[in-house]
Amino acid sequence: MEKHTVAIIGAGAWGTALGASLARGGHKVELWAMEEDVCESIKCEHENKRYLPGYKLHPTLSASSDIVSVASGKEFIILASPSLYLASTIQKFVDVPNVKNGESIIGSLTKGFVPFEGDSLPHFVLDTMESALPDCYKDSTVYIAGPSHAEEVALGKITGLISASNHHRNAVKMRDMLRVPGLMVYASFDTVGVQVCAAVKNVIATVYGALDAIAETSDIFGDNTESLLMAAGLNEIQTIGFAMGATHPETFTSISGVGDLDVTCKSKYGRNRRFGQDIIKTDMLDRFENLDDIITNVKKVGYLPEGAIACKYVHQIAEVKKLKLPICDALYKVLNKEQTAQDCLYDLVMNPSK
Repeated sequence: MEKHTVAIIGAGAWGTALGASLARGGHKVELWAMEEDVCESIKCEHENKRYLPGYKLHPTLSASSDIVSVASGKEFIILASPSLYLASTIQKFVDVPNVKNGESIIGSLTKGFVPFEGDSLPHFVLDTMESALPDCYKDSTVYIAGPSHAEEVALGKITGLISASNHHRNAVKMRDMLRVPGLMVYASFDTVGVQVCAAVKNVIATVYGALDAIAETSDIFGDNTESLLMAAGLNEIQTIGFAMGATHPETFTSISGVGDLDVTCKSKYGRNRRFGQDIIKTDMLDRFENLDDIITNVKKVGYLPEGAIACKYVHQIAEVKKLKLPICDALYKVLNKEQTAQDCLYDLVMNPSK
């Protein structure tokens, strides 16, 4: 396998795990982290003690807080920063020669939608990236997604990923670079469908987690009910995808759609599943006034529930596109405290028309 130089911009759990996997595969990988303690932990102890504690990293994986140095001279640059900071992070390295001249292939692991002032619809991650990058990156960035919890990727457990781009050659080049032991990667040219799946599955998983918590003591909810909810959730993801311009129906039946939705709903590592459970078990929402308050003060949660943030933008899409999305709408009402989670779930499941 050909070896490459790779920069990963963002040393959270997922960025760190992917970096470790690529380093194990023989690539020269450097992580960028804002926090000096994260860099020192990775370099000296081969562990990201802040964001991925307990998982030993490949000794060749390096880290630095100098983003210009990390991005410079790399064949591949992969962004792993939160959606709200995506554009501002790109601005920090946009002038390095290999980016300025369009020499690096640039991809993203970032999930969710990005708000855009003055626009009634949120923007996709790739659109946000390409608006911040030089013009030569128009329609050529790559989106990386799939059922991929960081903890299992860090352990080298077999994981499937999608490399999606409107630039077919870049989709394939990124796919080939990512194909290291433990990673099974496939190219896709349906960037809209793949990005919608990655964002909206977190909304469905939050509702799934709430149902799962209620089912523990319920006489009427169980595994069958949860499968019913997940299947209906996949339909809503597909509805949004086609409304936003998805091009391939098989996107929703592949690892991008049903695969990522399944693991996000069911895995013990899932933060969005956990958030749904915490709404029922710990009265998590008592800490917040409404959805906007959750987004503004998300650190109070103690972990990042991407589904809560995505829920706001899914609601905007549904209003503009006039879409019927009962599950996504139910979570929006719950997070805005218009209705309790228990009442919403009973209404959803017991009302056949929904």
